[in-house]
Amino acid sequence: MTTPTPTARLIDGVALSQKLRTEVTQRVQALKSRGITPGLAVILVGENPASQVYVRNKVKGCLDCGFHSVLEKYDADMTEAALLARIDALNRDPAIHGILVQLPVPKQIDANKVIEAISPLKDVDGFHMVSAGALMTGMPGFWPCTPYGCMKMLESIGYDLRGKHAVVIGRSNIVGKPMALMLLQKNATVTICHSATADLKAMTLQADVIVAAVGKRNVLTADMVKPGAVVLDVGMNRDEAGKLCGDVDFAGVKNVAGYITPVPGGVGPMTITMLLVNTLEAAERTAL
Repeated sequence: MTTPTPTARLIDGVALSQKLRTEVTQRVQALKSRGITPGLAVILVGENPASQVYVRNKVKGCLDCGFHSVLEKYDADMTEAALLARIDALNRDPAIHGILVQLPVPKQIDANKVIEAISPLKDVDGFHMVSAGALMTGMPGFWPCTPYGCMKMLESIGYDLRGKHAVVIGRSNIVGKPMALMLLQKNATVTICHSATADLKAMTLQADVIVAAVGKRNVLTADMVKPGAVVLDVGMNRDEAGKLCGDVDFAGVKNVAGYITPVPGGVGPMTITMLLVNTLEAAERTAL
């Protein structure tokens, strides 16, 4: 029995993010020549190991591109009032153009209150209700970084979404819902699937584009993919050996799909890159 030849072309998130970061660095230099340095404040409450890695990468990305970045770490017992007061101070700081509070926050703090406390003008994560409303109505605003990165990946392969059927697996406010709206803006026909979807396979087999974003290993397997479909894997999981993997059965799906994103090295690097783009745009708006 012969091994099937992989048909899928990889969408390399590392290479694309490097290209975009080069453009960001050039725009930062142009802003600096006008006396403005884009500033991002990153707040981490508690000692979550994954969060520590994420914030370290975000701060490094900022510094690499010439941004001003502030990392503020607080103990896990920080009060909600203290955090909200700190956000209020950063909202009023003209040197800070973007504010990011790394989620999850400890249980004594209401994450929704934290998100809504950030000025919409500095909401570079794109989670504020004002940002969500802007996306919903097609108005200018900050798009959530992960689905924004997915759209850039589709753009990088010259993929025209008009009239295509896109299936989004997952309905979170961070990825699933905004992803569906972004695809809709580009004239795709969009289906959102989730844990209560009766027949996921029936849906995905119709899809020209599939975005898997549920945080569950092998939620998408080769028998669920139409030949030639574009598959974007947003998942971040660990296999039995502790190795990083996505939501998609990569080994199987790569033999059916037309394009696929790897994990690691796919959507992940793009998320931080789009955070830099949002922060830069926030700074550019102050220069108008």
